[in-house]
Amino acid sequence: MNKLKVPDKPFGISKRAVWEAWEKVKANKGAPGVDGKTISEFESDLKNNLFKIWNRMSSGSYFPPPVRAVEIEKAHGGTRILGVPSVADRIAQTVVAQELEAKVEPIFHPDSYGYRPKRSALDAVTACRQRCWKTDWVIDLDIQKFFDTVPWDLVVKAVEANTDLPWAVLYVKRWLKAPLMLPDGSLQTRDRGTPQGSAVTPPTQWVTSALR
Repeated sequence: MNKLKVPDKPFGISKRAVWEAWEKVKANKGAPGVDGKTISEFESDLKNNLFKIWNRMSSGSYFPPPVRAVEIEKAHGGTRILGVPSVADRIAQTVVAQELEAKVEPIFHPDSYGYRPKRSALDAVTACRQRCWKTDWVIDLDIQKFFDTVPWDLVVKAVEANTDLPWAVLYVKRWLKAPLMLPDGSLQTRDRGTPQGSAVTPPTQWVTSALR
């Protein structure tokens, strides 16, 4: 995995980027996707599996499989759908997510905490505790079903504004269009929104928020 890239590939995606993406996916663990392959099963033929991802991504021939839909209960009632990509697809998504993160992380407001590296909900709580002594008011708001309804063209526009890599834009478009596989095995096509739970979802939402 130490050879960075091959000159005859149309996209200059390094093998090191794929390896680093694998290390992140392995550390985060997670459930299998539609293929049923666990992280340990993927790792049993690691060299070949990572090569396939790199080869397809760098040649432009990578197409994501459907995303496994999992329904979970919300804390205040109702349910929401999480999308669980396959292990291989999570690695591919992380390759793009790492690229976008490097571009957009420096431009975000210091008070932004969601999905950002080296930041957590506890960091946000700490800031709130400090400021509660300075002001006696709070603004609480949420965008209803944002992940479910965000327009694809807005996401793509935001990604294009924050990277000059055509392969990053190409694969974001393909992930947006990947269908959901419901618990009964049927496929649900979509024309908007992005499933929560994908590695590439937070960075695409970061850049969308930045553009707006």
